[in-house]
Amino acid sequence: MSTSWPSTPLAAAQRAFDLLTRAPAPLAFDCRGIAGLPPAVLPVDELKRVLIADETPRSVRDTVWRELVIRARRDGPAWVVAAAGIAMPGLRRMAGMLAKGWHGDAVDRDAELLTGFVARLGTVDLDEPRICGRLIDAGARAVKRARDRGEDTGAIRIDTAWSLPPQQPWDHPDWVLARALAAAVIDPDEHLLIASTRLEDAPLQEAADQLGISVLLARAWRRKAERRLATAIADGELSGIVLRTTANRHNAAAARRNGIARRPRPTRCPAPRPARQACEPATGTPSTR
Repeated sequence: MSTSWPSTPLAAAQRAFDLLTRAPAPLAFDCRGIAGLPPAVLPVDELKRVLIADETPRSVRDTVWRELVIRARRDGPAWVVAAAGIAMPGLRRMAGMLAKGWHGDAVDRDAELLTGFVARLGTVDLDEPRICGRLIDAGARAVKRARDRGEDTGAIRIDTAWSLPPQQPWDHPDWVLARALAAAVIDPDEHLLIASTRLEDAPLQEAADQLGISVLLARAWRRKAERRLATAIADGELSGIVLRTTANRHNAAAARRNGIARRPRPTRCPAPRPARQACEPATGTPSTR
């Protein structure tokens, strides 16, 4: 093996992972007690082969990834490297997908991808499924933010206060959510749930706390809202919604930062609402939700 260290971030992460698997003391994962895995203590490279095998159920992968994330948070750099190495096939695939539209150095792109992945290890919600996929998605969002920053530096600056939303197809999720909110496809609570947890990587618990509801209820609201949003986009319902200025987007961002507790909040239902029907507050006045 060459003694030179790889010059690209993903190759360097793979080399570090390979070193963790070498004798005499390879980093290992205890699979005993996890249904669907060999009842043995496996070196992390063998664990990787098991996890990427087609016959391994997704539920088993999520069980292992929950433990990998816990160890990365608790036990330090070796398990961070192990997580990146086990996710490397997905990271490389994502890097290839992001190559289109990236006009900078590929090393910078891969560094952003890996940085976003590692940063998300500390905040990803372990109660949600598809943990590895959401970690890789966080890396992809970091790349897109870096690309947007690079493009923004070349923008022409003017003093006149004017702005227009992006044309179809919309290239910024904030505009899609703003249109959906204006068209009453989603309400402010749902806007907060989707924007903070999907676009800003906030834990679902944090968004639920802002709304004063449980995580289970927040997850149910978000799931139903995302289904309505997807249907509205597919049906073209948002194409006729015109946002006159960028104030909507800035106000939406401020609302996500500060919560939406500035307005009186109606009494909430104690359980998920099957069709987001309103509750009756204590006064008997119909709720505005």
